[in-house]
Amino acid sequence: MAGLFELAVSSPLSYLAAFWLPCLDAILPVLPSETIVIGLGVATAGSSDPRIAVLVFLAACGAFAGDNLAYLIGARFGPFAERRFFASERGARSRAWAERTLQRYGGRLILLCRFIPGGRTAVTLTCGLVGYQRRTFVLATACSAVIWANYAFWLGRLGGKAFEHRPWVGFVLAFGIAVGLSLLIEAGRRLSARYRSRRRGPGSTDETGDRAGPDPDRPASQDEPAARVP
Repeated sequence: MAGLFELAVSSPLSYLAAFWLPCLDAILPVLPSETIVIGLGVATAGSSDPRIAVLVFLAACGAFAGDNLAYLIGARFGPFAERRFFASERGARSRAWAERTLQRYGGRLILLCRFIPGGRTAVTLTCGLVGYQRRTFVLATACSAVIWANYAFWLGRLGGKAFEHRPWVGFVLAFGIAVGLSLLIEAGRRLSARYRSRRRGPGSTDETGDRAGPDPDRPASQDEPAARVP
């Protein structure tokens, strides 16, 4: 925790972390990219240095680069991506959910997936695997990266200012709010999926052609061809 608060506008480590962690987090979701960006906000809460804008810009650039790296991996190295990220039962369910929901919501899902636990990797890789329209993907990930970087950084900065003499309390508060928001979005997603499934009823199909059943997040059957997203 102490090392996190040593990040500041005068430290080269801050600039490296601001870009590379959000970038690599797209394919290595165990990396604490949101934690670092929130921490940067807390660490710089008492500063008005204009270089703060550079940190936010780098965080957005890193997030954008990571999303598009995941798309490239899915598009160019599809079999590897399938084995590496979607081979398990849980991975297959994530892939099925991402493809089905992408067909329904398109670019809106790309904007929102960054705030869904595990959603960023599943959606961005799936966009590459199914050949989702590149221009729409680039635009959506650019908007998503800017929103996310500002949200995480300024959330940390507000927490740091509220607890100026106890920055760790500000960090815990800001991080808790971020986690709480993600959990609320995930709960809303699950409730919405269950509601749609109940309305369709067993054996019915929705507009994407997916067969409705008791579990809206079921993995796609191996006998069903994957529909390509325009």
